[in-house]
Amino acid sequence: MRVRLVEAGDTETWTAMRGALWPEADVEELARECAAFFDHPEMIDAVFVAEDEAGELIGFVELSLRSHAEGCRGSPVPYVEGWYVTDHARGSGVGRALIAAAEGWATELGYSEIASDARIDNRISHEAHAALGFKEVERAVHFRKALIRL
Repeated sequence: MRVRLVEAGDTETWTAMRGALWPEADVEELARECAAFFDHPEMIDAVFVAEDEAGELIGFVELSLRSHAEGCRGSPVPYVEGWYVTDHARGSGVGRALIAAAEGWATELGYSEIASDARIDNRISHEAHAALGFKEVERAVHFRKALIRL
């Protein structure tokens, strides 16, 4: 396995993995975001992908610099926006290698902490984060209400 920065030729597979991570998202929007990353990285600051011995992508981690993150002291804060490993590669160290790349990126930029999140019901993600040294700092339920325009 090898972890490296994402390349333009990875866009189709990266988009498919993003769709698997966020199945409720609009696939066309995910594809636009991936394509735009190479010309105008506005929301995502870095993306690392993992590839197997055959060169097939088996995971990714997307990072941003957020102005703040719960439980963190610094600002901005390197933030794991998306972290995904394909089903067949889980449990083989791919996720750990991706987070190590994210930590290396953040450290090289001079940061001393990194943050992430997971859905409240995603116990597998909670366990994976904990196994890699992340500490839970807060739980939240977010609300939304659509407003009717008059």
